[in-house]
Amino acid sequence: MPSPAPYILALDQGTTSSRAIVFDREGAIVAIAQKEFSQIYPQSGWVEHDPREIWSTQAGVAAEAVTRAGVGPHDIAAIGITNQRETTLIWDRKTGQPVYNAIVWQDRRGAALCDALQARGLAPTIRAKTGLPVDAYFSATKIRWILDNVDGARARAQAGELAFGTVDSWLVWNLTHGALHITDVTNASRTMLFNIHTREWDPDLLDALDIPRALLPEVRASSEQYGMTHPSLFAAPIPIAGIAGDQHAALFGQMCIRPGMVKNTYGTGCFLVMNTGSRPIESNNHLVTTIAWQIGERVDYALEGSIFIGGAVVQWLRDGMGMIRTAADIEGLAGAVPDSGGVYLVPAFAGLGAPHWNAHARGSMFGATRATTSAHLARAALDSIAFQSIDVLRAMEADADKPISELRVDGGAAANNLLMQIQADLLGIDVVRPQVTETTALGAAYLAGLAVGYWPSIEALAEQWRPDRHFTSAIASSDAEQQLRGWHRAVEAAKAWADSV
Repeated sequence: MPSPAPYILALDQGTTSSRAIVFDREGAIVAIAQKEFSQIYPQSGWVEHDPREIWSTQAGVAAEAVTRAGVGPHDIAAIGITNQRETTLIWDRKTGQPVYNAIVWQDRRGAALCDALQARGLAPTIRAKTGLPVDAYFSATKIRWILDNVDGARARAQAGELAFGTVDSWLVWNLTHGALHITDVTNASRTMLFNIHTREWDPDLLDALDIPRALLPEVRASSEQYGMTHPSLFAAPIPIAGIAGDQHAALFGQMCIRPGMVKNTYGTGCFLVMNTGSRPIESNNHLVTTIAWQIGERVDYALEGSIFIGGAVVQWLRDGMGMIRTAADIEGLAGAVPDSGGVYLVPAFAGLGAPHWNAHARGSMFGATRATTSAHLARAALDSIAFQSIDVLRAMEADADKPISELRVDGGAAANNLLMQIQADLLGIDVVRPQVTETTALGAAYLAGLAVGYWPSIEALAEQWRPDRHFTSAIASSDAEQQLRGWHRAVEAAKAWADSV
């Protein structure tokens, strides 16, 4: 039977803030609350969060959003959770107290262990089982670091006294006062310990990384009734019924439910994900193979490419170069010229992500002349976001052996009409922005709502998805290809400059 409660609550726990959104049956936002929390940088390359602050801010905004909506717990049909992925927490099962700060996905302290795994020849096995390259980005080396560096942690873990979780697990543990220690397949698939084919924690990988099985949560589907919140939190229990990592949730929120459908989230970085259906595709073009979601017994897989510097290049122009006052100002500045005037900006400030994976490349600019203005540089910055996205999309097409017919977009920079038009021009296909751009939270809400019968089916949700604007290519394909050739020359030059050091 459909749930009689009129609303769904989505918890969106991100890298810099915790958010909560109340959605109605049409997928419209009823109320929203958000609170930033501290970023901790103990030393170069290390990034941490206080687990207690993650929980307190998330609990606080959940209560605030429900209050702003003017509803009570009996009006909430279910809670869906979406979260920053790979971030690693370990806590005491009895007290619920963390043994160390959360080690954030950006943290690089596991790089030496990754080098050791590579040297042992384990990279092909890890990729075959998990779909992932050996990298400190993922959770496994972060777990190992805590076990090796926190006094008593390994012995306590082996004795079953400690619990590991990604952020979703930590939230569910606290929402249920320790009654549930679970994760979903999407978050598990980002740990470098989970076999995406068997959908189980892989004993060979646990042995290779010396991580006790007793630490790990139970892995569940992305859409099912896991349990109830503790009554003390909302004055009445509410079902927890959906969990997905942020990019998986955004893919579902964009209703990319058929093989070949792709979304791009334009945030600080860019995250492109393609639904590949019921079969995992092993990438030959430096992409990640991952689980998109599991609903019932059906599992959908995806290809993913991550770009390190997307909207962050606009922040650099604002904060580092002082060229604009607000991020929104770049659209007017870049729009003052018809093109970049032959200028190419390669924003490899933290190296290059997919599909190049060059950690040594650095930010570079090519083609500048005395006629180059700040407007040309602003235009080149927007171009760089689109160019990087195209490189990933072309890799996806090659891996999937299928052309991409449409790109669905979300994230803060997707509000920039000029950027979206540049993307459509260079890509040669429609770029579609939805009416509801909070697609990450919406995806979590959809997964939770399906589990409790709030929405009847995925097909019904697909009919509910509405575009806000289509951006269609307005330049000749030959012009786009010429610009892309220039971009690739610039990328190769940036790599060569780094290699010459």
